[in-house]
Amino acid sequence: MMSTESDISADGRRRMMILNQKLDNPMDNEAEKLQGGYSQKEISGLLLLQLSFQCLGVVFGDLGTSPLYVFYNTFPHGIQDQEDVIGALSLIIYSLTLIPLIKYVYIVCRANDGGQGGTFALYALLCRHANIKSIPNQDRTDEELTTYSHSMYKEHSFSEKTKRWLEGRAWTKNVLLVLVLIGSCMVIGDGILTPAISVLSATGGIKLNHPKMSDDVVVYISVVILVLLFSVQHYGTDRISWLFAPIVLLWFILIGVIGMINICRYDTSALRAFSPIYIIRYFRRGKKNGWTSLGGIMLSITGTEAVFADLSHFPVSAIQMSFTVIVYPTLLLAYSGQAAYLLENPDHVVDVFYRSIPESIYWPMFLVATGAAVVASQATISATFSLIKQALALGCFPRVKVVHTSKVYPNQIYISDINWILMVLCVAVTAGFKNQNQIGNASGTAVAIVMLVTTVLMALIMILMWRCHWILVVIFTVLSLVVEGTYFTSVLFKVNQGGWVPLVIATAFFVIMYIWHYGVKMRYEFEIHSKVSMAWILGLGPSLGLARVPGVGLVYTDLPKGVPLIFSRFITNLPAIHSVVVFVCIKYLPVYTVPEEERFLIKRIGPKNYHMFRCVVRYGYRDLHRKDDDFEKVLFDSLYMHVRVEHMMEECTEVEPSMLDDHETSRSRDNSPLDVHENGNTTLSSIVDCTISSVESIMFAESPQASDNSNITSNAHLPPPGSRARKMELEEIEFLESCRAAGVVHILGNTVVMARRDAGFFKKLALDYVYAFLRKICRENSVMLNVPHESLLHVGQVFYV
Repeated sequence: MMSTESDISADGRRRMMILNQKLDNPMDNEAEKLQGGYSQKEISGLLLLQLSFQCLGVVFGDLGTSPLYVFYNTFPHGIQDQEDVIGALSLIIYSLTLIPLIKYVYIVCRANDGGQGGTFALYALLCRHANIKSIPNQDRTDEELTTYSHSMYKEHSFSEKTKRWLEGRAWTKNVLLVLVLIGSCMVIGDGILTPAISVLSATGGIKLNHPKMSDDVVVYISVVILVLLFSVQHYGTDRISWLFAPIVLLWFILIGVIGMINICRYDTSALRAFSPIYIIRYFRRGKKNGWTSLGGIMLSITGTEAVFADLSHFPVSAIQMSFTVIVYPTLLLAYSGQAAYLLENPDHVVDVFYRSIPESIYWPMFLVATGAAVVASQATISATFSLIKQALALGCFPRVKVVHTSKVYPNQIYISDINWILMVLCVAVTAGFKNQNQIGNASGTAVAIVMLVTTVLMALIMILMWRCHWILVVIFTVLSLVVEGTYFTSVLFKVNQGGWVPLVIATAFFVIMYIWHYGVKMRYEFEIHSKVSMAWILGLGPSLGLARVPGVGLVYTDLPKGVPLIFSRFITNLPAIHSVVVFVCIKYLPVYTVPEEERFLIKRIGPKNYHMFRCVVRYGYRDLHRKDDDFEKVLFDSLYMHVRVEHMMEECTEVEPSMLDDHETSRSRDNSPLDVHENGNTTLSSIVDCTISSVESIMFAESPQASDNSNITSNAHLPPPGSRARKMELEEIEFLESCRAAGVVHILGNTVVMARRDAGFFKKLALDYVYAFLRKICRENSVMLNVPHESLLHVGQVFYV
């Protein structure tokens, strides 16, 4: 007797598992039908020239204005030997060649994710090629996306071994995430420091003709310029680039021409710096001073990380053309001209840029330099916006409002909250230091750390994505680490001279981003483990054990499978549920975009008389949920299309009338609520029998633009009006429309994550205080999802983790 009951219980659990798998299987057929419907538009030659011109005003401002302060920060205590000028120039030339030109513009920029750059874009690429994402909200259905490019590896290959090594250790996932967050926080820190040092250096030129002017006046002028700069950010990158690009183009032309004039006028021997032998001589003459001066030389390549992060605003080809044709040669001429001037006037190193300008064009050049310094700030500001948007989509930053500023270029964004935070911190740094030398030390520290992080991520990209031979990976990694590691060790000597600033700023942002991600991860894992079995929900019968009132209930959840705990709480505490229930899962994937025609996945849950559906809406980290003008309308259009084609497919399937009759009889027999017991009795068998044959009919959802045309097209292929499927279709569509007219309620979980009583001190501090505080000050999830306030229903619950 005991064994018989045990067998029944085991059989019941097995059948329950089969039913759950049937109900929650990924929508593979759906994804396969939608794949291949998206392709990127090619850029014409005229548009490429236009974008190349525009990117000057956004991408290369920081890198282009470095001649304002590089030699002063390299020799803050004066020039001891004229040969040191040649050695420093040689270091600048080869630093510009190896890092911005070769590494970033022609290697790292190739590792873009559909035009998206930055550390988070590299992380997204790695997450697609290896299962290292800390929040596992992906399934094999997502891999069918057109933009979800990933590689298959040969067994026992170097790439396959690396992939297994990354996936087989939990600490590697956390280390990679920490590296990405550190790199991103350093870019944000540089976005605060670059405007300060650029504007302060440019406005400092006014003291050349007014030596009695106080430093405070220069600081006040810089602060006013910075406030004006951040105040115009809401106009968008497109408009700002058209305004700034002519200024930057004029700047590059002038510094290139002035550089050639100075070379011919003062000392052509400065061109000897193109020989790398002078780098060796430079370090031999002064080992300690030469090493510490690298912090100033590194300022010649600040802004390089912004070039990669700003890829989301402009295509790679436009950036490569601008840098190769305009930026790189004019910078070499500018630095060479300053070096030639210093060979004749070594005492003028403090303000060498302005002193090397011919007197006849001094004031026009001062105005252009000030304008270019303002533009220089734009590169890091735009890069910061892009990184925050990517971090927000991947669950690594609190919810903030993101505004798309261009209808033509969807990558161009503006984040108001971040903009004003950057402005306050930038003004504080400018007013606090009043010295470009200390700000330069701080900027060098941030840049060095970002470059090291990029090198590590690029090594993994070369292995997993490009599948390069391990020798090439070693060569690239070693050369990059030698150059960047040398600079990094140099800036460490200047941590107490201003280098601590980016470390403090980055630490604050890192704590915010990591704790927010930790809270999101804990909430997701708790929901995964506490989700309700779909078989249990269906076991309640078509009425779900409650009164089904007219209307549509949209239950928002992070789960692409199963029933969220908030729904079971809802039906447990309230005596009624809507006649139509749609579980809406909105999830962000590690892809730059999900094409609109592949965004919505719709399927039915259970028999038709249950009127339950699942809608999975997928976004990339570049996409914005509010981009859909009417999300609710798109969802219902997709739902109607699913129902239409579902009935059409049933009509096309040749089914015996007797089988249809038996099926209807089975459905009518199970209209009453059913009770599912844990021991798996006959009631569970009846659930399996009545649902396993009719469950999970799958169909795709058309894009919003194609919804009207698709309705016409689908009507042309519909069964004859008198057919059984056609009649059932019309009845169900009419039923759905009547429920929609009765009212749509958005059911959203208001979840609070807290640490258990026996949790450690740091876990309680992170969740109960820091994460809770961030939740209070950030935007509500209902606002981010664009849910109408009048039809919103919150279901509160507390998670103890």
